[in-house]
Amino acid sequence: MDSASRIRRLKFRAWHRGTREADYMIGGFFDRYHESWDDAALDWFEGLLEEDDVDVMAWALGTQPVPDAFAGQHMALMQRLDYVEMP
Repeated sequence: MDSASRIRRLKFRAWHRGTREADYMIGGFFDRYHESWDDAALDWFEGLLEEDDVDVMAWALGTQPVPDAFAGQHMALMQRLDYVEMP
């Protein structure tokens, strides 16, 4: 899959999670940071999208420990929550 198609696919998946709260959190995170991501970061985000929204949101909010596979700089950015824009 070419890079542009991959980005479009990830954006769609990030913004169509099933709940408005997850859409804002995960989609907003993607919109804010994806332009600076390399292939490894895109791989990380693809893996994150495979997880249950309730878990991802709990990791971002700090109410559950972050699994080693998702810990690091990207999760630290997600935990800042400075990308969530509510209409």
